[in-house]
Amino acid sequence: MNNEKTIAVLNDLLKITNDRIEGFSKVEDKVWNAHSYLKADYDRMVAYSQDMKSELIGMIRERGGEAEDVTTTAGAIHRAWIDVKNSFSGNKDGSTLENVVFGEDAAIKAYQDALDSGDLNGESSRKIQDQLHHLKASYNKFENLEKLNP
Repeated sequence: MNNEKTIAVLNDLLKITNDRIEGFSKVEDKVWNAHSYLKADYDRMVAYSQDMKSELIGMIRERGGEAEDVTTTAGAIHRAWIDVKNSFSGNKDGSTLENVVFGEDAAIKAYQDALDSGDLNGESSRKIQDQLHHLKASYNKFENLEKLNP
């Protein structure tokens, strides 16, 4: 297994995780009036994202790599699009939830691609699989809520 490829894959996932964290800051206070029961789940999701980030940085450093603790250009464009879209949307709750679901779906695909790449060793694969499990749970929660919000 090529250590450089493993580090590159883990850094890609770190950037995706940073995109999620930045994206979550866009959700803050936008949907809690109508969906206050979801706030605790959201807070756990944000906290777990920070844990995921720390774990990824640790895995990169354990392999002798340098963590690229930045976001992606695509993520920055998506966040800018969210701002533009929300400024014109009449249903900010629905639009915000739609953006959460979109972002979580993109993260799930990136994590699955990382697992499918064959560039992760057994320990990294197990940790990434665990993180993917949490991403899917978060996606399902918000996707179900989005469907209730036309």
